[in-house]
Amino acid sequence: MARTWPELFLTTDAPDGGPPPAGADAEAAAEPRGRFFRRLRDNLRKSREALGAELEASVFQRLDEEAWERLEETLIYADLGAQTTASIVERLEREAGAGELAGGADLTRRLRELLAEAARVGDDHIDLRAQPTVILCVGVNGTGKTTTIGKLAWHLRHELGRSVLVAAGDTFRAAAVEQLAEWAERSGADIVRAAQGSDPGAVAYDAVEAARARGHDVVLVDTAGRLHTQDHLMEELAKVRRVIEKQLPGAPHETLLTIDATTGQNGLRQAQLFREAVEVDGIILTKLDGTAKGGIALAIAQELGVPVKLIGIGEAIEDLRPFDPDDFAQALLGG
Repeated sequence: MARTWPELFLTTDAPDGGPPPAGADAEAAAEPRGRFFRRLRDNLRKSREALGAELEASVFQRLDEEAWERLEETLIYADLGAQTTASIVERLEREAGAGELAGGADLTRRLRELLAEAARVGDDHIDLRAQPTVILCVGVNGTGKTTTIGKLAWHLRHELGRSVLVAAGDTFRAAAVEQLAEWAERSGADIVRAAQGSDPGAVAYDAVEAARARGHDVVLVDTAGRLHTQDHLMEELAKVRRVIEKQLPGAPHETLLTIDATTGQNGLRQAQLFREAVEVDGIILTKLDGTAKGGIALAIAQELGVPVKLIGIGEAIEDLRPFDPDDFAQALLGG
């Protein structure tokens, strides 16, 4: 599963189109990744403490129906969702009943494995093998979508050396265009923009055309932050996708949905409705620094079958990282 930036992407640089070999880059990436994990662990402290107390109690108490109910309640509190929680607890209960599982450290270890397993769905890579690769970024207002696009552009430029063009398709918000322009300058990316109120589909079309003409490797298309309850705006989003596909068959090659982790189970509903409007390939889960729970990452993966590909825990560039299920389960559970 993806851990470093090179491991997140499928490129033509590596044998069989897989992630490029890490080499010395892996050692260079270890320190910022370690800092990121420590911050993620701190952010999920409340959930970890609640789960830890329940798991420690299992050392001294029987794993009876009451114990499983308490564990189930604790996992639901962590925002794993009823369906994901029920599946995990039923599996633990079945294994304990068969004599394969004891309480305490054994239960903690197995729960950590199942949490990581629950987060592993689909392909968690971002495929950059098309030339140019078009990535459509969608989400509601306030999720940090435009900022995340800017950070992703920076990482593509500085971690992989890719030539990036960003399309300022959120034409309803002048601030979004200016914000993206600032990030483009900061990351060294090119930008295609239009006047406020312009047709977002036209901006996307022009961006793909410009990328092909100028030889850019990646196009990141911003879209208007829209409520998933606004049908006409969701239809417009589907139209933008069709425009891109008509301009470049097979594109967009990735559609990434930005979800605010602090919205909890409402984020799951957002993901469901966006997936109906456009084919969502992956989730970017932001603002994990603003929630003590974080289990929504597993709920989305399990209930929708859509992998979380990136997570954000702050405002800095290095606060956006590839999602790693093992690290996440460890941060959520401890150990």
